[in-house]
Amino acid sequence: MRGNTKLPSRLKVLFADDEPSLQELMSLELPRLGHEVTVCPDGFTAAAALERNTYDCLVVDLDMPGMTGIQVITKAKELSPDTEAIILTGKSSLDTAVAALRQGAFDYLTKPCKLVELESLLRRVAEKRELSKQCVALRRRLERAEGDLRLIGASDAMQRVRDRIAKVAPTSSTVLVLGETGSGKELVARAVHEQSPRSQNPLVAINCGALPESLIESELFGHRKGAFTGADDHRVGLFEVAHGGTLFLDEIGELPKAMQAKLLRVLESGEIRRVGDNQSLKVDVRVVCATHRNLEQMVESDDFREDLMYRINTFEVHIPPLRDRIGDIPELARYLYCRFRPSARGVDELFTPETIDALQSHVWPGNVRELANVIEHATIVSDSPPVTCDHLPRHFASRGLRRKVLGPIALRDLEMQAIQESLDRHEGNKSAAAEELGISLKTLYNKLNQSAALEKSA
Repeated sequence: MRGNTKLPSRLKVLFADDEPSLQELMSLELPRLGHEVTVCPDGFTAAAALERNTYDCLVVDLDMPGMTGIQVITKAKELSPDTEAIILTGKSSLDTAVAALRQGAFDYLTKPCKLVELESLLRRVAEKRELSKQCVALRRRLERAEGDLRLIGASDAMQRVRDRIAKVAPTSSTVLVLGETGSGKELVARAVHEQSPRSQNPLVAINCGALPESLIESELFGHRKGAFTGADDHRVGLFEVAHGGTLFLDEIGELPKAMQAKLLRVLESGEIRRVGDNQSLKVDVRVVCATHRNLEQMVESDDFREDLMYRINTFEVHIPPLRDRIGDIPELARYLYCRFRPSARGVDELFTPETIDALQSHVWPGNVRELANVIEHATIVSDSPPVTCDHLPRHFASRGLRRKVLGPIALRDLEMQAIQESLDRHEGNKSAAAEELGISLKTLYNKLNQSAALEKSA
């Protein structure tokens, strides 16, 4: 055995089958695989065990006298929704097994099944449960790192955003969050999730523009072992991980056209199909999408499916750019400063009036993300508050009053200004610039090419 092979987590398994030979086999082999097992000879005994204890996984034969496997699974889901169910079935009951999968069973095995097949399924159950725990842990770490998840700002524009979130959060409707890069679209998605009945279940986020096209389907839907070159084991997709919770698809406009069709099918049917699998699985996931791009223009240019656009924008939430709510900047700056330097909480004057004036005079092409970078820089440079203009980044100070001097600036010019300044800071490293700006490398190249084409035609 290889020394670096990670064993699956120990599972508490309830095994129910009316065949004595299988009962004896599982009572010996499942503990050998590292799991705790309770063996039951029929459905009634299994149901009684479920009343007394909570199990991680239920392995149950569909064809048992008295109480069927489906009834046992239904009982298990009522008592403990997190319990996963693996079905054992003969070929004659295959249709029933598929029906059970549609009701939320994890997977099925046909009899006679091999122990190695059951071991593989139990490993996948353990991996799924471990991923769910990691998601909860990461969410709590993020909450501690970011502090209060409430949206900062008392402006009318932000109050309208809060009102929109309050209306849609209690529903299961798909939400489309629109806003410029760095304006806080993921924070809105988190607010929708936290105010929804799904708040105790996972919130899973993925940036659709950050993954190679060849990996997106596997990331979203999972894959079977051997489905493609490099698929050395089964993989649980993010839709399965987010079951019962919310899936946040950031930068939905970057999703390849082929994947748009598959996402549409999932949104309409509520079912996913792992890569390399012939059976569909039912998932209960609320989807929140976000983009800084104009989807209607993308539809006109045949870069985005019209039917998918109508499907995801059941309810829209527009986030105003920071330049349109400069009155929120003092509160935002204080919040960010205390996030980076918690010891400053309770200090009255964190910024000089001149510093606040400089912050409010800036055009903020990078929105709140850019403000966060500026404030983080100030906490590093300044030993203690208050922050003065000398503590602001050098590149910031040189353009701080452009807003007053130049007046209105086209959005395209603001984007290119932010891109060029990011490239200057990273000495031309496009990957680092794209990461700082919160866009994919492909989007960065597209914007640079568009700018070059406009300059050439001018």
